[in-house]
Amino acid sequence: MKHLYKFLFAATLLMTISSQAQDSNNPWALSFGVNAVDTRASAGGGKSWLDAHFSQPFNVSENWNILPSVSYISLARSIGNNFSVGLQGSINKIDKFVVFDPTAPGHNSCGYVVTNPGDLMYYGVDANVKYSFKSLIKSKVIDPSLRVGGGYTFLGDNSYGTVNPGAGLTFWFTEKVGLALETTYKKSFGDRTTGDIYTPQAPSHFQHSVGITFQFGGKDTDGDGIYDKEDACPEVAGLKQFKGCPDTDGDGIIDGSDACPDVFGLAALNGCPDTDGDGIADKDDACPEVAGLAAFKGCPDTDGDGLADKDDKCPTVAGPKDNGGCPVLDADKDGVADKDDDCPTVAGPASNRGCPEVTTEALDNLKVEARSVYFESGKSTLKTDGTPARLDAIKEILKNYPNAKFSVEGHTDSDGSDAYNQKLSEDRANAVKNALVTRGINADNLTTVGFSESKPIATNKTKAGKAKNRRTEVRHVGSKYEGKL
Repeated sequence: MKHLYKFLFAATLLMTISSQAQDSNNPWALSFGVNAVDTRASAGGGKSWLDAHFSQPFNVSENWNILPSVSYISLARSIGNNFSVGLQGSINKIDKFVVFDPTAPGHNSCGYVVTNPGDLMYYGVDANVKYSFKSLIKSKVIDPSLRVGGGYTFLGDNSYGTVNPGAGLTFWFTEKVGLALETTYKKSFGDRTTGDIYTPQAPSHFQHSVGITFQFGGKDTDGDGIYDKEDACPEVAGLKQFKGCPDTDGDGIIDGSDACPDVFGLAALNGCPDTDGDGIADKDDACPEVAGLAAFKGCPDTDGDGLADKDDKCPTVAGPKDNGGCPVLDADKDGVADKDDDCPTVAGPASNRGCPEVTTEALDNLKVEARSVYFESGKSTLKTDGTPARLDAIKEILKNYPNAKFSVEGHTDSDGSDAYNQKLSEDRANAVKNALVTRGINADNLTTVGFSESKPIATNKTKAGKAKNRRTEVRHVGSKYEGKL
């Protein structure tokens, strides 16, 4: 038995060190401390059954046997619904054995005598079922309990079974460590003595204990202080208020429900920020720094033309999408947009791409003015007498038709060879063209052609007729008059 005491003491130290490494609020509980054995309950005597068994329960100095060292150890396991099952081992030394003998010397006023039966070693192994009232009274500190169980007691050379009702009270210093006070009545099923009341055989007795209790054994995979069974995110460390789930950005939305878990955001936007305050999360906002509309993915449409500013060439002035958001300009007010108007400063019908159509009147005027352009005889040199004014008049007519194409034609009389007259007619046409280009007419709108003497408008048999045939003509290319003299 001496070795059993040493074993219990060593096991207590080992399990205590182990338990301190566990987490709080775990299903296992380890307790150890000091126990006291009181044999008064089986001494007999008393005025009644209750008086005989339960009077003077706290007569510590006279009746309690206390071993001044760690003398009990217990291990319990929660089974749910406030119940737990446990196993306890205890050791003591009985040097105070209470008997009822009112005739014996030294008895007290109630007839009880305390004797020393020879320092009997006491060992107890007990199992119990305990019910805790801690959750019912909603306390985190005070933990009253009731228990019932059975066990086996070794007293000297004798051993016997007992039924063990009891009660306890634990004061929890932390969720993990508490001070446990317990008392158990061990009802014996053996004989108290074998004729000699001073020789204990199988006495019923009280066993009281006080010790430290630890809870351990729960699983906390992520080490956040929350049991896996209560942890909604057991693999990732989190916060108690979120049932063990993390909230990395601290915005009050757990990462698992946060569309932007690394950036502080708004609950209304699933945890995402909205820098410009337009109600559209930055991650979905094409213009996160400027408040805009959902229809444009968070971008503004300042002029309200249905085109986001970032895509609008004229963001402050409304305009159609097909014009890049800019208003349609029509400088000449002819109903043809400048972008489609070949003559944006001169009104004209859409059928002619916004350019004016050459009128019959204009063609007649061109005929008159062009036929009054004169050259030095036999040359392509323009005469200075009246000719510049005629060219200016032609220029004023042509500038009204900036997209119209005109042909400058040169003609001669019948004097001279055909080759000479052909070159002369071409040179004269070019001379008129160059004079008009110098005056600002677009060269691309003018072509030249020489007809030599092939298209006379008068007889070449008279001097007056020849003078009429030495001429230039300016015709509208495509006109119904083209090719007609």
